[in-house]
Amino acid sequence: MLSSRIKLRHLQAFLEVAKRRSFARAADSLAISQPGVSKTIRELEDVLGAELFERGTQGVALTQAGLTFLRHAGPAIRALEEGVTAVGDAHRGQWLRVGALSTVESRLLPVAIRRWQENAAAEVGVNVVAGSSAFLLSQLRLGELDLVVGRMTEAREIRDLAFEHLYYEPLLLVVGRGHPLAGVDPLVPARLVEFPWVVPPPRTTLRQQVDSFCVRHSLTLPGRLLETLSLPISRRFTQEGDAIWVAPRESVLEDLADGRLVELALPLEGQGGSVGLCTNATMQPSLVLEAFCEVLREVAAEQRIGQATGDA
Repeated sequence: MLSSRIKLRHLQAFLEVAKRRSFARAADSLAISQPGVSKTIRELEDVLGAELFERGTQGVALTQAGLTFLRHAGPAIRALEEGVTAVGDAHRGQWLRVGALSTVESRLLPVAIRRWQENAAAEVGVNVVAGSSAFLLSQLRLGELDLVVGRMTEAREIRDLAFEHLYYEPLLLVVGRGHPLAGVDPLVPARLVEFPWVVPPPRTTLRQQVDSFCVRHSLTLPGRLLETLSLPISRRFTQEGDAIWVAPRESVLEDLADGRLVELALPLEGQGGSVGLCTNATMQPSLVLEAFCEVLREVAAEQRIGQATGDA
């Protein structure tokens, strides 16, 4: 039975500290004093009989007990907020909150959203948040997102979240047309470091694949690096210069088809990583979420067929 001593302010303070990893930043967000936040957390820890945070010089981190509590507190608060919104603004319509990784920003997600909204029985808005897998999965765990879509099977943050595989998507090495390495076959790996690279940022799942590729071929990334998950910046930078872009296949299919970009004759990886959708198993899925996931599955199946026939 839920203890009557646990109040809404306890849960709100806990979630803010967990999200911001700092009592001071949580206090600023909640517009209360830092001692007030500390007192509220101590009260919650007393009720639960466990320490929720480890204090350190770099901020605070969740203990194992804190991680366990987070899996339930975040979705519970989010469900309460949704209930208040549904009662107070019933005619406004619903919202679906989707976390998008760069591997699905170009085709899968835009196509699925358009198809879903065209056939939805009710007016539903979609809020898309882009970012790294670590950030998006943390937001999903907190209940701030309904699902995350993209390539993320290598992410440590998945842990107890539910992942459903849709298809495999490889990373490619691509360059602008007219690049000195375009059309060179066979391509000696050592030549790659003669040029700038566009790569995912450190500590992302895609960057892990780049690092593995470099280890396999005894390469050290050049000093002239552009680290970004932005597809428009990466595309423009590659098309107008001599950079080598480590790009998700989906994001460059049209550029490869019309010749704006050229794939190098050296595979970065074989089958690629598993692209799929990730949900929080502790949250009861809404009918809206279930309907959108079904559309995602349909569009993904069409993409798999297109890839198999060479039409994608």
